[in-house]
Amino acid sequence: MPRGGAHFTAKELEEVLGYYDIGKIKETRPLNAGNRNAPKMIVESERGKFMLKRRPSGKDDLYRVAFSHSVLMQLAEKGFPVSALITTKQDDNTILQMDRHIYELFHFVSGERYDGSDQSTIDAGKQMAKFHKYLRNFNYDLLKPLKGSFHDSSNVREHIKTIGSKKRAPRGALKHESNELMRLYETSSVRVNALGFDKWRQQIVHGDWHPGNMLFSDGKIAALVDFDSVKIAPAVTDFANGMLQFSIVGGRPNPVEWPDYLDENKLMKFLYGYREVISLNDCELGALPDLMIETMIAEAVLPVAATGFFGNLHGEGFLKMICRKVMWIEKNHIELVRAILRA
Repeated sequence: MPRGGAHFTAKELEEVLGYYDIGKIKETRPLNAGNRNAPKMIVESERGKFMLKRRPSGKDDLYRVAFSHSVLMQLAEKGFPVSALITTKQDDNTILQMDRHIYELFHFVSGERYDGSDQSTIDAGKQMAKFHKYLRNFNYDLLKPLKGSFHDSSNVREHIKTIGSKKRAPRGALKHESNELMRLYETSSVRVNALGFDKWRQQIVHGDWHPGNMLFSDGKIAALVDFDSVKIAPAVTDFANGMLQFSIVGGRPNPVEWPDYLDENKLMKFLYGYREVISLNDCELGALPDLMIETMIAEAVLPVAATGFFGNLHGEGFLKMICRKVMWIEKNHIELVRAILRA
């Protein structure tokens, strides 16, 4: 069964906030957003409003946290919409290590959730392109970032196989879906490789560009609020994932009821915004539907193989929905590529 989210203890909160020079604390309250294993707290003090975060297990490698902070600060220097980090009062450090945990304190940024409007979708694509542009030549050699992507991954293949053989799936309930997902993943990987993936330039990418990781104001991004997944990969993999996240259609509580199709209008608006800043060649553009198939499969199978769930959603129904959606992209592959190339 899915576990409850992590939280701060009162003692922990008092000790952590004592490391920062933010004045007398007026109020603290939990912020229920993002990764449930990364507790967050809104902190109001006499010197402003802040957001405290404890890094979740698996996202708390010191080098990688330092890498994400260097990326955030580089973007802030360029005027990119981010929430500024607060340093500790004694060490002037953006990273606080205490009792085997890593903590971060940010200025709180007010904003609204993604409203699905054309303007917000275009700006999400445009800001992703600026993210890539500003970090294209950033030197990261000493920071040991993660490298790689969801494309043509042996790890993804192993998780698909695990799902197909899971004992918790009665009478091989997911065997058909795992076979279909493997077939589609392999087909897409081959097509992307044929378009020259290995020659595409690697750089810093966000790794998790979806509506839940950003705040909006008047149709524009007010702040990108999560840098836990930044890594090194071809920028087009990041772009394909962003296109998917902003065009996927869900909404109903039960994923079994989610429709097969993507919102093609949002997909094209996101593409339009990105191409206002960065041009992609025809091979990169032609690879986008296949990369969307690969990232959808990768994001679904890793947590389901490990826990049997995707968030709070039972894995069996969720994977059957994912299977339908990637089959829709495959069925409409030619039309999608033509529309993307014409845009």
